[in-house]
Amino acid sequence: MEAGMNLLHDAGVRATHQLQVHFKGAQHWFLFVSFAADLRNTFFVLFPLWFHFCRPVGIRLLWVAVIGDWLNLVFKWLLFGERPYWWVHETDYYGNTSAPQIQQFPLTCETGPGSPSGHAMGAAGVYYVMVTALLSIAAGDTDTAIGFCRILWTVLWTSFWAVQVCVCLSRVFIAAHFPHQVIAGVISGMAVAKTFQHIRSIYSASLRWYLAITAFLLGFALGLYVLLLALGVDLLWTLAKAQRWCAHPEWVHLDTTPFASLLRNLGALCGLGLALHTCAPTCGRPPLPFRLACAAASLLLLHLFDTFKPPDHALLLFYLLSFCKSAAVPLATVSLIPYCLSWLLVPGGKKDV
Repeated sequence: MEAGMNLLHDAGVRATHQLQVHFKGAQHWFLFVSFAADLRNTFFVLFPLWFHFCRPVGIRLLWVAVIGDWLNLVFKWLLFGERPYWWVHETDYYGNTSAPQIQQFPLTCETGPGSPSGHAMGAAGVYYVMVTALLSIAAGDTDTAIGFCRILWTVLWTSFWAVQVCVCLSRVFIAAHFPHQVIAGVISGMAVAKTFQHIRSIYSASLRWYLAITAFLLGFALGLYVLLLALGVDLLWTLAKAQRWCAHPEWVHLDTTPFASLLRNLGALCGLGLALHTCAPTCGRPPLPFRLACAAASLLLLHLFDTFKPPDHALLLFYLLSFCKSAAVPLATVSLIPYCLSWLLVPGGKKDV
């Protein structure tokens, strides 16, 4: 088993080395792709846009992002995946021969286990939701020609796979993941998105249901952590490796740790539940200009809000503020901004838009 994994890891390191040698000029492009594929952009950009123009898709988008990333955390804890940038330094596979030289970048030094890739899983799930939503909207329009639908189907799915290839290559190029980890991420991300196409209860879920799901996800993750810790398995084993082998200590960020990811996701889900049940005056089907204003205001406010970074000198405070920051994203998008705009734009303060 170990010999087989060493062969797989060696092939991955050599793939990273070859990419870095032959596509050195594409370094900035690969870094941009890794940045764009981060789930933070789903919460701060894609979710506000989709929610104000097609509410069900916006809700499904957030659910797929949250549950997908939660499953990614559980898989990582159970699979104990290595990352190229530390494995190449710690392995004895190469013996007396020199290991392939791989370069590190500011986005390389993530602190969690590597399998499956969270970026690949998130991008596959989120873009699968958007592609299938656009195709469903086009198919539901009786004025849309069949020929156009076929062209759209080809363009969207070609774009989908182009994005996945770029994300996978990007994660391998920066030495954050092995090729088999990004492939596993794409497959699992699509599986999560496909599953949520058939779960209709998320569109009418009560606040109690949102809170119960949030509590369950938190309890399960903490329970798994405590159970494995009692069995002598430290699930934070990767943090020491990241701190030891990262070329620049400042590239190791607390917000890449497993618990930071967990609390961000749970905050977003809890915030969505609170928002959907506190926006009764503005949660109908407002006119397009109002929705455009809401989307623009949401993007602007969330961009400003994203500049706030929780202080990382106090661990518990960092996690608490990360949860609150994520919860504030759907609250602002779904409830606060539409309410404020309706109060400003509707004469007499009527909120029946």
